[in-house]
Amino acid sequence: MSRLPDFEGLALFAKVAECRSFAAAARDLDLSVPTLSRGIARLEKRLGARLFNRTSRQLALTAFGTNLLDKATQLYRDAEEAEALARDQSASPRGTVRLAAPMTFGVRWVAPILPALFERYPELSVDLHLSDAVVDVIGEGFDAALRIASLPDSSLAARHICKVSRFTVAAPAYVARHGEPGHPRDLDPAHCLAYAFRAGSDVWRLRKGRKEEVVHPMGKLRVTNSEAMLPVLLAGQAVAALPEFIAAEYLRDGRLVPLLTDWEQSAGGLYFVTPTTRNRPAKVEAVADYFAEVLGDPTWRWPPKRDFRR
Repeated sequence: MSRLPDFEGLALFAKVAECRSFAAAARDLDLSVPTLSRGIARLEKRLGARLFNRTSRQLALTAFGTNLLDKATQLYRDAEEAEALARDQSASPRGTVRLAAPMTFGVRWVAPILPALFERYPELSVDLHLSDAVVDVIGEGFDAALRIASLPDSSLAARHICKVSRFTVAAPAYVARHGEPGHPRDLDPAHCLAYAFRAGSDVWRLRKGRKEEVVHPMGKLRVTNSEAMLPVLLAGQAVAALPEFIAAEYLRDGRLVPLLTDWEQSAGGLYFVTPTTRNRPAKVEAVADYFAEVLGDPTWRWPPKRDFRR
């Protein structure tokens, strides 16, 4: 005999006692009368006593059934309440969403848009984990993650939010000292800063049409967060490949200048990833839709749309 209590049998017993009829209880539960009867018989066998006295016209609880009824009914009601609460939580955006995001992107672009998210969904909260290291969404129990990558992890469900470009940049002082490169081969790898968490490998792939050049950064600084490159860059000591959401601010005010503008750094995308899209809770869907709405056409674009010549 299973050590797990016969919850189904106890629920069936409580429902039959409430309806005072096997047929009425079967209708309410959308079961056949034989199925219901077998459930009650199984419970009686397990408990070793009859629960009902049955005749062709009357159904009455035994003394044993009467003693058991209050607890069985409470169990049934608790289960109904638990299911109703779960359905409500899965249908309405409420509860906590455990969300992982890259450090700088999370601080600069996710945190500032959370107040409006909470205004829209007052019963929603976010547990925001910031790290440039790629987290194990499933293994670490996250509901979702924002990832900036060339390709999303194929084992996860990924929703593309927007394109994220990267630019080869340096300070005007660096260009004044070393000249402006006309070709990726003109870059000195010893001046190029490396980013430890770049997907694939720690190389720059620059493309111009069908041509591709590869640069292996070997500068004095290697970081796990791109923002940490800025002091060395702004001091005119190095070249870096920065994501658009960091670089745009410095390109606009001239503290950094773009290099090799005819050559594109390999672009990536911003993705909202989850373990699955099946039966995804409403709270996760709400956050995904909100990020797609707010970040789908981001303000960090450089050059701004009015400056595009396309």
